[in-house]
Amino acid sequence: MTHTAPDTTTPARPPVPDVHRLEVAHVDGDAYAVEVRGHQLLVDQPEDAGGQDTAPTPTELFAASLATCVAFYAGRYLHRHGLDRTGLRVRTEFTMATDRPARVDAIHAAVLPPPGLPEQRRAALLAVASHCTVHNTLHQPPEIGIELEP
Repeated sequence: MTHTAPDTTTPARPPVPDVHRLEVAHVDGDAYAVEVRGHQLLVDQPEDAGGQDTAPTPTELFAASLATCVAFYAGRYLHRHGLDRTGLRVRTEFTMATDRPARVDAIHAAVLPPPGLPEQRRAALLAVASHCTVHNTLHQPPEIGIELEP
């Protein structure tokens, strides 16, 4: 008679998601304040869209989110390889769709490397910058839920 020990291994638990929170509150007119980890950002609409033009629009911040993420990844690449980040820039343009629903139709981001970046580092810099978290998220969109609290 063969005797086997009971399986005492614990099944692998799925990783606990790292939840990040922010809150948006009305300020005045079309202006809203965004609180993120003790930091405050403002958004508004241009005057020709009914706002006071006191801050960027949410859509501009959306494009800025991609641009700053690309810049951050590029900067980290340069730093990791002992290269100067001074002069690193990311120039970004976006266009709105002409049909419904209202949305951004295209975003173009150009990495302007710092002066003196060795030619042999250019392709790797672009590859790293092109895989920033925001860019990855746009290619694999998250599940989005919007609800009305009681």
